[in-house]
Amino acid sequence: MLAPYVQAALRLAHYERLPDGEGTFGSVAALPGVWASAPTQEACREALQEVIEDWLLIHLRRGAAVPALDGCEAG
Repeated sequence: MLAPYVQAALRLAHYERLPDGEGTFGSVAALPGVWASAPTQEACREALQEVIEDWLLIHLRRGAAVPALDGCEAG
C-alpha cells in the first residue's frame, strides 16, 4: 500500500551534485521537508527513500494531508 506511493515520490525526486565533490542532494518538491544528501546519487536515493517513508508514516499517524503523487494516494 505504501510502497507504490514511495516509488511515485522517488520518480518525482530531483538530484543535484554538490560543489567540491561533497556528494549529491536529493529532494521531492511535492513533499515539504523531504530531502537527503549522500556521497553518491544511489546512496542519496536510498536515504531519500527512508526520509519519504518516515515523512509519510508521520503524516498518516497525525492525520495530516498527504498529497496524491503521479495519481497515487497514500491512504
